Amino acid sequence: MGRQRKRVLAGDGVAHPRKDEKLPAPHRKEKKKKADLGKVFINISIGLCILSLIWFFYALYMRSSLAKRVITPHPAPRALDANSSSAQVSPERFWGSYRPQVYFGMKTRSPRSVVTGLMWLRQFSGMDVNLRHTCEQGDHLQSYGWQMHDALSFGVQEIRDTDFTLTTEFVKRLGGEHGGDWTWRITGKQHSSAPHAPVISLMFYVATDTQGTLQAHVEDKNRMSTVTGSSEELGNFKITFGKPTAGETASAKYASYNFLQTVTQGLEKLTDIVKNSLSMRFVFSPPSGEKRPYVAVDTLKPPNHQQKPLDTRKESDFVVHQVTVQTPFQIEVLFESGSFRDRPNQLVGSVMTEELEKRKVAFDQKFEKIFGLHQKGFSPAQVKFSKGALSNMLGGLGYFYGQSVVQSPFNEYPLLYPEGALFTAVPSRSFFPRGFLWDEGFHQVLLSKWDTQVTQETIAHWFDLINIEGWIPREQILGDEARSKVPAEFVIQHNENANPPTFFLPLQELVERLDTQPDSRLSQSTLAFLQRLYPRLQTWFEWYNTTQAGPLPNSYRWRGRDKDTNLFLNPKTLTSGLDDYPRASHPSADERHVDLHCWMALASGVMANVARLLGEPHEGFERTHRILSNNDLLSELHWSEQLHAFSDYGNHTQAVSLQQEKVYVPPGQPRNQFPVARLVRAVRRAPKLQYVNALGYVSLFPFLLRILTPDSPRLEHVLRDMRDPDRLWTPYGLRSLSHADPLYMKHNTEHDPPYWRGAVWINMNYLAVRALHYYGNAEGPYQERAAAIYQELRTNIINNVYRQYVDTGYIWEQYNDGTGRGQGSHPFTGWSALTVLMMAEQY
Repeated sequence: MGRQRKRVLAGDGVAHPRKDEKLPAPHRKEKKKKADLGKVFINISIGLCILSLIWFFYALYMRSSLAKRVITPHPAPRALDANSSSAQVSPERFWGSYRPQVYFGMKTRSPRSVVTGLMWLRQFSGMDVNLRHTCEQGDHLQSYGWQMHDALSFGVQEIRDTDFTLTTEFVKRLGGEHGGDWTWRITGKQHSSAPHAPVISLMFYVATDTQGTLQAHVEDKNRMSTVTGSSEELGNFKITFGKPTAGETASAKYASYNFLQTVTQGLEKLTDIVKNSLSMRFVFSPPSGEKRPYVAVDTLKPPNHQQKPLDTRKESDFVVHQVTVQTPFQIEVLFESGSFRDRPNQLVGSVMTEELEKRKVAFDQKFEKIFGLHQKGFSPAQVKFSKGALSNMLGGLGYFYGQSVVQSPFNEYPLLYPEGALFTAVPSRSFFPRGFLWDEGFHQVLLSKWDTQVTQETIAHWFDLINIEGWIPREQILGDEARSKVPAEFVIQHNENANPPTFFLPLQELVERLDTQPDSRLSQSTLAFLQRLYPRLQTWFEWYNTTQAGPLPNSYRWRGRDKDTNLFLNPKTLTSGLDDYPRASHPSADERHVDLHCWMALASGVMANVARLLGEPHEGFERTHRILSNNDLLSELHWSEQLHAFSDYGNHTQAVSLQQEKVYVPPGQPRNQFPVARLVRAVRRAPKLQYVNALGYVSLFPFLLRILTPDSPRLEHVLRDMRDPDRLWTPYGLRSLSHADPLYMKHNTEHDPPYWRGAVWINMNYLAVRALHYYGNAEGPYQERAAAIYQELRTNIINNVYRQYVDTGYIWEQYNDGTGRGQGSHPFTGWSALTVLMMAEQY
């Protein structure tokens, strides 16, 4: 226990402090308060700093985490096994014409395939060397396309050049462990109008893609007789180049031969390598004829290998066998797999002819069994046209491998998506030789009729590219060849941007087929496919349902509209698939888009049916479908009483025009030192929130996707607008935008011509014919009217697409609403090939 200090008492009884004891300090209340407040302030400041640092690092962590999500794969098991496209699992589909971007070529369904192909040029034409290889509209061929193709075992293509025709045929034969053998046959014939028999140089080539080796075997006089090689997917193989003949049973023809053996650092460089190796030092000297110098690949003139400084890609072997021969001729090229040891004979000559004829007969029989066009009274020429339309889509199936370039709002710079494979059809071999999300759904509506397995594999490939968010890049630019054909501004894919979820169209058909054939083997395969697909499909639907939500409950809005509104008459909405179709003039978060609302109504209905089939919870999807299909809600959100049509809603004014901007030039200054005046948008009346009131395809979506009930009074207005020649009706199909609309056929910028502002598009017309068929067979007050318009519209579309094919040699991307003439890219046997289904009346 501590001792207390004693105090000394004075005589007066008062305690006085000791001398060594300090007097107590006076009490300072104010300073103490200030000191306490200062400590509190310091403590608060320290606490806030700590919280700020915690928040800062948390925000960094969250941003980093969110930034990675765009390239994080979906965690569910893949819809396809990793080796599902291999020769061991799918030998019959391993080899194929999976290079739609070239006129003729084959590869395997493997990431680094050995590729084969054909180039050609006409000799002595008096023009610059015009080497044909990749499909180019600038080549101005009279026509080209597959006439027959079964997507499995054979194909027949006809290419009409200036004064001669090349027919390319191939046949496959299974055997061994690496996909078996195949043979090409190239037949050249001059046109009857050609004054002289053309001399053609055919260049057959083989190239590895960073793995595998090739060895050329050359005989006397520069003739490459064979190429032997080896690769991981193919094992050992041999390619034999036959000598040209005048026909299958004719003797050999005179020909000059040349070859090239070199390397390449990318398949997109093959054309340039050949061009840079061409020489005129060779002489074409047939036994009876004039000796003339001709153009050929030259081993003594090494190709120009100048590469970009940063191009460090691994080199690949590349060999070219050139045959220069006068028409008519026939040449065969034989590929033999080293593991096919018990082949009965070589697939050449009469053996190949016999096999080819068998496949042609089987193709014709299958085509008629599925589509029944002969029974419907179509002429042989029309049936041949429809076979070509289907075959060119089947021959347009490609196998691509690579990485997309993607970006999210949380990434400062674009990122590389995980490597992946994609088996898909392409819209156009010349202009769009790659995968497009919204096109592919339409493609598979047709292909599912022909080969359900192709449809299931294609859809599975697309969904195996989905990320953890539920997003699929809408344009697939995979590999160097694909990227070389895409303008730089379209390469980067943004993860907030959607595309119409058209895969729900073929999925809807697969589900309906299950209802009619519940116990078939095909149905069991489809159920297994849907089971594997379902986790990814569910995430995809939820991604649309959340990221594309609109400002009001149960409304939807496309993200990704053009933001520089000053340069566009009407800012585009590429994500909707309808590009420059008129939307609200001033993009804002207040927009509601009727076409996306209808896509989500369709999607929720299909999701409900799929979930019910698989025994998964389906009530939520059914509830969403019931709400979105409610015609009263649809009218409340999108019916314009002024237009008497369904319409988008947003911040809009029609008082806009393109005018030349004023560029101020100070007096005395040269005009050429200042920017060139552009066309910019002038707004004469301020926008306000209102219906957009543009009558066209978007207005028809509740009808096109069959959301309207057969007794809906709105249906009367829709049918009236469709059949009105002053609005949407033409003798060639429905135009995309009313003839009376202020933006009808208006340029969107000085250099941006109208696209979806009047032209006739076949995919939308297919949906219209399909809907008319539905309403024409459903009881209701407008049944007879719908049935009558159905017959008329279907006939108009079929007749015009066929007529343009006969006149021009092509099926086209779109058709002029005034003349019916084909326009845009060609050949376009993507969704324009849906004409086949309209002919067959299969919806």
